Amino acid sequence: MTNDLLYRVAIEMIPMVGSITAKRLLAYCGCAEAVFKAKKADLLRIPNIGEALAVAVLNQDILRKAEQELVFMQKNNIKALFYTDDDYPQNLKQCEDSPIILFQKGDIDLSKHRFISIVGTRNATAYGSGLCDKLIALIVERGYNPVIVSGLAYGIDVCAHKAAMKYGLKTVAIVGTGLDMVYPAAHRAIAKQITEEGAVLSDFPSNTLIDRKNFIRRNRIVSGISEVTIVVESGEKGGAMVTADIAASYNRDVLAFPGRVGDEFSAGCNKLIKANIAAMIESIEDLEAAMGWDSPSEKLTTKQLPLFDLLTADEMCIVNVLKENDSEMIDIIAHKTGLPMAKLSALLLNLEFSGYVKALPGKAYALRR
Repeated sequence: MTNDLLYRVAIEMIPMVGSITAKRLLAYCGCAEAVFKAKKADLLRIPNIGEALAVAVLNQDILRKAEQELVFMQKNNIKALFYTDDDYPQNLKQCEDSPIILFQKGDIDLSKHRFISIVGTRNATAYGSGLCDKLIALIVERGYNPVIVSGLAYGIDVCAHKAAMKYGLKTVAIVGTGLDMVYPAAHRAIAKQITEEGAVLSDFPSNTLIDRKNFIRRNRIVSGISEVTIVVESGEKGGAMVTADIAASYNRDVLAFPGRVGDEFSAGCNKLIKANIAAMIESIEDLEAAMGWDSPSEKLTTKQLPLFDLLTADEMCIVNVLKENDSEMIDIIAHKTGLPMAKLSALLLNLEFSGYVKALPGKAYALRR
């Protein structure tokens, strides 16, 4: 590890210095080493650098802590990506408040992939988990190979990571701690698997204390690294809503799955759609449009209908009803299947999103041929 890396890591460890201030210091001083060798009077000439901050920069304890961090990184095979490096994620580099340094555990080259962030509530329902899994399955089925990004939290986050690896996609976990720990601890095994098939990223050095504001801060990385952020389920408040707002502020596409009125963990998604912060996603075609992917419809003309043996018993019951006629009204489907209307509506949405059925005017449905 180079001497330059020592100073780059040290900048991240200066108290009161965030990403924007760090970049200002580098711009005025020329390089990381020059920041720490500057005289106090020179630092005070830099806009928005006051007495307390100048003293913090000149504190030699920072360099000693950085030396300890380099030892930890070398021992644990952790890579550091500086924001001017070629292998720093290009999307993230465009964000004013992007981290000046990222700590990476895992071998994925972050400069050579397209990224999709999938976020949501920690209290994921079966509906939300199912949508997350089916979305990623369809991405792979259509022949796309993006990296799936999320935050390793309970609920939709870990569902996204697991589904990505289940279907053969690489995944990146952005965490709000140093890479010396896994939070929540229950996800230690999945974090290890992610480092083997993707990467775990953080802008926090080791020995960083668990702090709620750090998880809010990491959301800017989840938003900034990706072209599209998808909110699967969310209450009206929470990390997923913060991530969506940040993504919108970066002029990135935000997509949200709609939910039923009154559902606690669909309220946030519906709010995002209503406020025009997010576009509604109902099908894989919506994601294709957001990503600028060419629809593979021509390739699919010779492809058979999706395999029905992947469906649940209730879903197969709906499909069998639709096989009887070219189309069927939803109330007739409910009568013939015996399914409650609320459950039927959710199942039909899943089937539509998965490409099995299509919605027609007048609350009718038909199989896709």
